[in-house]
Amino acid sequence: MAIKRFTSMAYSEADEMVFGNAKLPVKAGLDLEIGAGYTTAEVNYAPRPEAGESMEKLVNEYQRITKDIMARMVQVGFPSVVLETEHVQQMTNNPSWGAAVAHAQKTIMEEYHEEYGIKCALRHTPGDIREHKEFMQLRGDKMAVVMESFEQIAESGADLLSIESMGGKEIFDYAVLRNDVPGMLYAIGCLGTMDMDYLWQEISSVAQKKGVVSAGDTDCAQANTAMFIAGGLLDKNLAHTLAILARAISAPRSLAAYEAGAVGPGKDCGYENIIVKAISGMPMSFEGKTSTCAHSDVMGNLIMQCCDLWSNESVEYHGEFGGTTVQCWSESLNYDCALMNTALKSGNEKILRDLLMASDRFRDPQSYVLAYDNAYAVGEAIVKDGEDIFLRAKNAAIACCDTLNNADGLEMTKFELGALAKATAELDAITSESETFMSECMERFSKEVPVFKPENYAL
Repeated sequence: MAIKRFTSMAYSEADEMVFGNAKLPVKAGLDLEIGAGYTTAEVNYAPRPEAGESMEKLVNEYQRITKDIMARMVQVGFPSVVLETEHVQQMTNNPSWGAAVAHAQKTIMEEYHEEYGIKCALRHTPGDIREHKEFMQLRGDKMAVVMESFEQIAESGADLLSIESMGGKEIFDYAVLRNDVPGMLYAIGCLGTMDMDYLWQEISSVAQKKGVVSAGDTDCAQANTAMFIAGGLLDKNLAHTLAILARAISAPRSLAAYEAGAVGPGKDCGYENIIVKAISGMPMSFEGKTSTCAHSDVMGNLIMQCCDLWSNESVEYHGEFGGTTVQCWSESLNYDCALMNTALKSGNEKILRDLLMASDRFRDPQSYVLAYDNAYAVGEAIVKDGEDIFLRAKNAAIACCDTLNNADGLEMTKFELGALAKATAELDAITSESETFMSECMERFSKEVPVFKPENYAL
């Protein structure tokens, strides 16, 4: 697949964007359309650890999970659902295990679709296992195993192909601990994008060959790491202004999947997907208030603002008072979607979108920048130099800082303002010459980070 960079916005203005509608809807699975005028819940789950002891135990666990979700959907009368299976490592390292799980799940989903007419699709997300003991091995033997996993799940029933790729993480981990903005820019914006280009051309090729959907990636390994280190309003391990800076830089990196043939829906834990949707017009999955089973965040309502799929991130499979975990959380997600879909049908979608956004807009620097109007402005900065992976990432970072430096109504502590001033100054000092930046970073990090292997990025 050829790389085709985005150099313009899909939407003429931010106000065009709403939940349940994308410029380029995706058809997938069993009569499901994503971004075609309605939202759908995407239910995510994890097997109990003991289920990973054998392929048979794992398949049985996923069969129970799938039956529980599908049964709850029809019991309460929900019209559509997406199931996402994020592979435990055994399923990707042994591609036949992932294939067996996909086949077992899809068989059950087909039975429910046939009997009750429920629209549904199955997303599978192999793990990024491309590492060798101490260091990453993005282009070695493990890449072949990852691609074999994609081949087998695509043949066995998976409708949507995704991954949470790791490119750039060895530099990011070093940089984020040192509040090193140029290092974060190099790790996510440059190295991350290079790996995305390489990986997603391969995934999109498999999807095309097998007649399934090349769906999308997320910068979980880097931007979510920053968000989790930043924590809540009382935490000071990492400034929230730096966490949102990492998130802004991650948008052009996650965008690279769609430049290499992916068509959406983007993966749920990519909070940067609001920027990606503004640029690409493709449908996106999001998670927020109904993913508190997996983690906390500071924008649980706001991030629903333009979702096409609405996810719970993940929950371990076990019993609760209201049924199994997957039944409880799938029901909560679907009631959220029912509200959004009623707003769409009644013409009130922009009112609900704006209420969701306004309820969290001023809670934190992260929510402020990811409010759809500000996210759109970051997108405009990215496409301005869309052909240059360094410049567009730098533009995203500058637009993020500009948004915060000119924030109207957002209160920030001295700690946050100090981190923002430092980051702004560091960005101002960075060259605008792509080759200069790349060569300086390559030289610096080759010396400072022993686990950095330039051959992972064909450098």
